[in-house]
Amino acid sequence: MGHEPQPEALTTFLAVARLGRYTAAAEVLGVNHSTVSRRIAALEDAMGGRVLVRTGAGWEVTDLGRRAVAAAEAIEASLRALGEDTGGDPVQGMVRIAAPEAFTSAFLVPAMTVLQAEHPALAVELLAATQRVRQNRSGVDLEVVVGRPQVHRAFATPVCDYSLRLYATADYLTRRGAPASLDELSRHPVIYYVESSLQVDELDRAVQTLPASPPSIRSTSVFAHVEATAAGAGIGVLPDFLADHDPRLVPVLADDFAHPLEYWAVARDEGPRNAAVAATLEAVHAQVRRARAAAGAGLEIRR
Repeated sequence: MGHEPQPEALTTFLAVARLGRYTAAAEVLGVNHSTVSRRIAALEDAMGGRVLVRTGAGWEVTDLGRRAVAAAEAIEASLRALGEDTGGDPVQGMVRIAAPEAFTSAFLVPAMTVLQAEHPALAVELLAATQRVRQNRSGVDLEVVVGRPQVHRAFATPVCDYSLRLYATADYLTRRGAPASLDELSRHPVIYYVESSLQVDELDRAVQTLPASPPSIRSTSVFAHVEATAAGAGIGVLPDFLADHDPRLVPVLADDFAHPLEYWAVARDEGPRNAAVAATLEAVHAQVRRARAAAGAGLEIRR
């Protein structure tokens, strides 16, 4: 270690650590890829070792890099405090969020619309994905997943509970007959995810208690489930916070089937100390509270 790390190298490293990609960090910082690479190399030279290691999901922080994260966050906090003292907005830059389609549409989009209006210097990228929690959160600042995640070196917080229930159109039930029991679902096409593409165990377990059904429409998109159900293609297994407010749909076997689930938000362990990530989390919780107040019972807040 021949010299002290430079502040610009530390702040550049922090951007890569949070975003997982040199190109993403370059975009946020307003520099080119080679500048990011050069600054990271200078930081590693100053610290005498690797601060980042490449994985299949992007760049991850090493143990030595975690020391650099602490120093970089101290610089960031000082700059933020200076900006606040001079009237600047600490919530700025880029925040990337990965979340399931239904959550993105119902909660994230309205929450981020409010947040971005309050903080115009903040750019938001929403990545719709229904998948297991990533052990390497490269490329995203915040991840919303179904079910309580088992994660290491990460911050996880519950967001809300919901249930998967059965729905159909009134016309479909008139034509095909309303099932009187779960066993009678064996006569009805059940609309749900493509089993071979389903990556979330909690969603897979939701239909394990249902009988085998005739050939049906299956999709990787929850909105395809909703539209297929609304078109009369069968009985859909749908999130209640989407289907309860769809005038085209009516509940089926409401007293016999409800599979409870919960959404959790996961960030890198340093994420909540970032002003943009902290503001994003609060905006999501606020939107859930608004949605629950509007809907009454049915959507339970988790904090």
